[in-house]
Amino acid sequence: MKTKFKKLSDSRVEITVTLDSKDLKAAEEKALEKLSKEIKVEGFRKGKVPAEVAKKFIPENDLNAETIDSAVRATVIEAFKENEKSPLVLPAVNVTKYVPGEMAEYTATADIIPEVTLGDYKKLGVKKPEVKVEAKDIDAILNNLAESFAEKKVVKRAAKLEDEVIIDFVGKKDGEAFPGGSAKDYHLVLGSKSFIPGFEDGIVGHESGDKFDLKLTFPKDYGVKDLAGTKTVFEVLLKQVNEIVKAPIDDEMAKKCGPFKTLKDLKEDIKKNLTAQNEQRVSDKYKDDLVNALVKKSKVPAPEILIDDQMRMIKDDITRNAASQGMSFEDYLKRGGETEENWEKEARKVAEARVKASLVLQNLAIAEKITVSDDVVAAKIAELRDVYKKSPEAIKSLKDPNVKMDIKNRMIIEETLNYLVKVNK
Repeated sequence: MKTKFKKLSDSRVEITVTLDSKDLKAAEEKALEKLSKEIKVEGFRKGKVPAEVAKKFIPENDLNAETIDSAVRATVIEAFKENEKSPLVLPAVNVTKYVPGEMAEYTATADIIPEVTLGDYKKLGVKKPEVKVEAKDIDAILNNLAESFAEKKVVKRAAKLEDEVIIDFVGKKDGEAFPGGSAKDYHLVLGSKSFIPGFEDGIVGHESGDKFDLKLTFPKDYGVKDLAGTKTVFEVLLKQVNEIVKAPIDDEMAKKCGPFKTLKDLKEDIKKNLTAQNEQRVSDKYKDDLVNALVKKSKVPAPEILIDDQMRMIKDDITRNAASQGMSFEDYLKRGGETEENWEKEARKVAEARVKASLVLQNLAIAEKITVSDDVVAAKIAELRDVYKKSPEAIKSLKDPNVKMDIKNRMIIEETLNYLVKVNK
């Protein structure tokens, strides 16, 4: 076998493979072995016909076709290995010459794992934000806790800010109700800014039983493009007004929240938990920033096939989430006022960024010989087995060699991220 390499792009190659009589003889032997099992010859049981006998009864065209197919299957991957390239999918093959028993030639084209040139990953110049927990953050948690212990009292008076109201409403645009703009028995705390500007303020001053219209304009930057900047009318029925009496933020409330004797104990616990949450959030963002900086400093071709795979994964995630809310992918786009063409354009940017991030991390792991032992992987799988012990399907999947390899790769990437953090302190 002889090969000739041709680079079509940074991530796509073509290899011309020339086979001699020796290669074809081995391929023909395999072809005969396969075809002889399918023919019937008097005096022999089916599947037991010797190859040299079977050859006399097999149509020449069938034998030639099976021989060249066998030859390609036996040599195509080896041809890529010989040129130190790894195809991302099975190569597309085109047979250009074939002289039975003498020679054959074919081209194999495929997207490959591209060559990545890493930038200086030890001097990325990314600063890690300081983790802070301010008094206002703790107060916000305390206020939420006080609200959770609040008592609601039905009142016969005009609604005011901080009251809870129960309403029915229908939002209309050009006289027609628009999707997502209607609800019944909706509980709304006035002043929570849950609705567009003017909605909650428009309810203030009304009493239970009142029916009224709110003429409002959606913000120009509203998330649903079909509504952004448009004039609408909300028909509202105020059914009930509840006065919310918050629990005092004191030692007694602290005791209701857990094993705390004083409000001070509760505040210290809140600060500890917020600190841990903020540290994790800052750490995750810092890792993302480091990877993004490394991508910018590196030469990272992104094969279209990998970008397409990522786009399919993104779309699948959105489709599953939409389905859980009773929507289709098309409904999701319509709700966001988005066209499929624009969605694909933005999704492609995200997909390309993910591919490049994955490739630089894989190459960094190789450069620094970062790996994880089989014992560590086995321990992780045992941990996952315990987590999913109530799911027979999940337990079964953990035995799949491909799943085990995926877990190992994820662990290697995590170790690589930790290394990146370490060398950029």
